[in-house]
Order: sequence, then structure tokens, then C-alpha cells
Amino acid sequence: MRRAVCPGSFDPVTNGHLDIIGRASRLFDEVIIGVLINQSKVGLFSIDERLEMLGEAIAPYPNVRVAAFHGLLVDFCRDQGAAVVVKGLRAVSDFDYELQMAQMNIGLSGVETLFMPTNPLYSFLSSSLVKDVVKWGGDASAYLPDPVLERLISRLKQN
Repeated sequence: MRRAVCPGSFDPVTNGHLDIIGRASRLFDEVIIGVLINQSKVGLFSIDERLEMLGEAIAPYPNVRVAAFHGLLVDFCRDQGAAVVVKGLRAVSDFDYELQMAQMNIGLSGVETLFMPTNPLYSFLSSSLVKDVVKWGGDASAYLPDPVLERLISRLKQN
């Protein structure tokens, strides 16, 4: 079975993330979305909330599942039986950073990295950017799944 991991923080998941996940789901028998638990960062949404939102958003993809992890990505890949990491690239600046990580990952464990260019519709999109747009009353409906947008609006009203 060809299995891949799409890692990230997904705070929150965007349509750009879902574009990469959907495309990866057509290339691999199974795709695991690895939600990184980063103790040094406080996200807007808890890990459980992110897993729940991702679970709803990936419903159209029967060969995609979600799991949280901490520590090294290559260890998570080994535990999941995945030999490939799939990463979306928005710009050249993403490539510089991601290439270093890919080279470290293959050196540590032999895990390959597949870089997918982001759909131009989402080339500027990040979770941080959509949070700022919504925070200041802008319309981010083209960039987030509807249930995620609703939760984001609600959360930012609380803060």
C-alpha cells in the first residue's frame, strides 16, 4: 500500500490545505494528515478542535484520515507505515525551508518528500492570513470550508 503523510498545524485548515490533500489522495492509496502538537506554540484552536474540523473537511476523501503527533515527523511516518511526506509549496521562499527539512528527513530515515505546487488560487493563503482577515471583519469565505469559517468567526468574537 502506498501511504503518505501531509503534516502541518492546520490552525485552521484552509482550502489551500484541502487542495493539496485532495490531490495527494489521488496519488496514494492512503493519506494521513499529521497534525503537529507543538508545545512551544499556542494555537487559536486546540488539537482536538483541529482534528474535528479536519475530519469534517476530509469527508469527501475516503482514503484520508487524521492523526495528531509530536516529535519528529520521520518517527510519525515510520509509526504510520508511510514512506512519503507531501508538502505544498506556495512560493520560492517555502522551497528554501522545505528543501532543508526534506534533506534532513531522508538523511534521518529515508522518508521521501513530494513537493506539490499550490493551486494559484491559494498561492498567497496561510492560516495566519485568514485569521487576520476574519479578525478584522473581512470575507474569507473563498478560503475556508464553511464549517471552519463559522468556527473561526465564533472563536474570534470570544477573544
